[in-house]
Order: sequence, then structure tokens, then C-alpha cells
Amino acid sequence: MKIKTNKYDFFVEACCLLCLIGVLIYLLISWQHIPQKVPGHYNVLGEIDKMTSKESLIPLFITSWIMYIGLSVIEKFPQIWNTGVKVTEKNKEKVYRILKSMLSTVKLLTVVVFAYLTVNSAMAKPLSVWFLPIFLSLMFGSLIFFIVKLVTAK
Repeated sequence: MKIKTNKYDFFVEACCLLCLIGVLIYLLISWQHIPQKVPGHYNVLGEIDKMTSKESLIPLFITSWIMYIGLSVIEKFPQIWNTGVKVTEKNKEKVYRILKSMLSTVKLLTVVVFAYLTVNSAMAKPLSVWFLPIFLSLMFGSLIFFIVKLVTAK
């Protein structure tokens, strides 16, 4: 089944690509100015608890692309999605549209978080104490929002 692309899909794709390309450009332009040691891990309060070489930013950046590509591929195959609700001829378009929007939102949040972590680490800064609560609220809030929409879809 092919799900029609809507404005939200275009918005998410544009934001994801802007973030990914923006981080690439930032790293290329700033590489000489990035400290040799950058944060490699943060504790729950956002404090740096491990320093690594700046080359560790490369796998972090590559991982963001892998996550983006992986979620983009999964979006294209609704037949493999576990819907959690009974899909009928009557509701399948709506169910798959909701799930595609949910996957797109998860993809966007994932890309934004990886972009933020990459740039923040490159600047050798600790994370805000609000980073984890905001990220978890956005991720789980989005999932709950779409699951409620899915369960109430008729």
C-alpha cells in the first residue's frame, strides 16, 4: 500500500535533511577549531562524565544518518508495521496515515537529538539539565498522542 505524502511529511523530511546537512557543514567548517577532547558521555544531569577524541563525533554523525535512512525505509513499507489495531478496508488509509505521521515524528526527534548532541559535543559543553526531560517528554508525548489517535480511529 502506498501512503500519500502530505505537507507534514514534506516538513519533516525538510527539517531532517536540514539538520543532517547542517551538522555536516558545521563539522566541516569547525573541525580545526573543535577541541581534541570532546564529551563522549553525559550523566543524567547532563554533566560530562567521559571525554573522547573529536574523531568520536564522526560515528555519532554517521549514526544519525543510519537512523534517518532506516526510519525512512521503514516508512515505505506499511505492511510490516505492527498497528496495534485491527486494520480493515474501511480504516486502513486512516490507520496507516496516523502511523506514518508517528514514524515521521520519531524520525524527526531522533535526527534533532543526534544533531544537537553532535554539535553540543563539538563545542565541548555539558548538556542542559532539561535536555533529558524535554527529549523524553517530546518522544513519549508524541507516541501517546499518535497511539490515542490510532485507537480512536474508526
